[in-house]
Amino acid sequence: MAPTQDALYARLDLELSWSERALPQRERTKHVHGLHPYLGKFIPQLVETLVRRYLRAGQHVLDPFAGSGTTLVQALESGLDATGADVAAFNCLLMRVKTQRHNLFVLERELRDACARIDDGYAGAVPDYARRWVAPRAARELLGFRALIHDYGSADVLRVVLARAARSARLTTHFDLDFPRAPQLEPYWCHKHRRECRPVERAEHFLRRYALDTLARIKEFQRVRARGREAYVHHGDSRELDFGRRFDGIVTSPPYPGLIDYHEQHRYAYELLGLDELRELEVGSAWRGTGKAALAAYSDAIAEALANAAAQLRPGAPVVIVVNDRRDLYPDILDSAGLRLEHRLRRHVNRRTGRRAGEFFEDVLVARAS
Repeated sequence: MAPTQDALYARLDLELSWSERALPQRERTKHVHGLHPYLGKFIPQLVETLVRRYLRAGQHVLDPFAGSGTTLVQALESGLDATGADVAAFNCLLMRVKTQRHNLFVLERELRDACARIDDGYAGAVPDYARRWVAPRAARELLGFRALIHDYGSADVLRVVLARAARSARLTTHFDLDFPRAPQLEPYWCHKHRRECRPVERAEHFLRRYALDTLARIKEFQRVRARGREAYVHHGDSRELDFGRRFDGIVTSPPYPGLIDYHEQHRYAYELLGLDELRELEVGSAWRGTGKAALAAYSDAIAEALANAAAQLRPGAPVVIVVNDRRDLYPDILDSAGLRLEHRLRRHVNRRTGRRAGEFFEDVLVARAS
């Protein structure tokens, strides 16, 4: 017999659970958290609550699976220093742009100048990916914008703007932007807009819109981040990285096994920006599957990364892990990493869209070195 709603919610930590009404999309993507779409990130309000519970202002938190940088951004907003690591180069680019200190006067001048120079006159070679996935005019506009990037000191910000525009300008349906399977070349019935839509033919409007949105988000974050706090980003494998310092705690959300290919979801960025790929080091990627051998390899890799990170903690520091452990892998993972589980909290995850209906829960594991 299924549990009643009262019984179900009695087992939840309600301070870590939010309804869609209580925490709408605009709050989950406040300031730089909405700089670029990213699947699999945990919400900033969750990090904010966990940091408040287990750390204090002035300390230094580590996220060995930093993804798009949610822990780093919220640490800076909460008065902590933060270090994050990820094997995906695009993730590290996002983290750097979100967390570095920008000269806002220079940034605005350069973004507006770059937007004023957008045209469709690019006549150079068009990479195979752009030729297949982007309409000819949109490809010329994107590649022309890419050619401008090296003219500016805010090059990394412009790269993020370009990647976001390239994602929106692809020849795909509006309701399937995450992992399109084939280019959409003809008009189609759009489930998102409930009308017939046409494939995107240009990119200029996306570049302008996202440049201004990026500027506004960076300005907003600059106003709320704590003075004197810094973030440090490492591109590499957390199983091997030496961070060169001691940390006061870990707050992280490791990838789930077999769910997302974190390099493939940003394929357009890797192709346009020429980013280095470490895809073979990606833990739990969807392309590895969820067979017995894949789950064993996942458990070993997560345990190695946590053990390496925990070895760089101060004595007694908390290790806080947010994960949907429906396969019950983490008791053995923590044991292999030399960590002792103190608390296993349960939280309800509000669904983001109607296409992902149904109940979903996560565990918040609080551990320390044994």
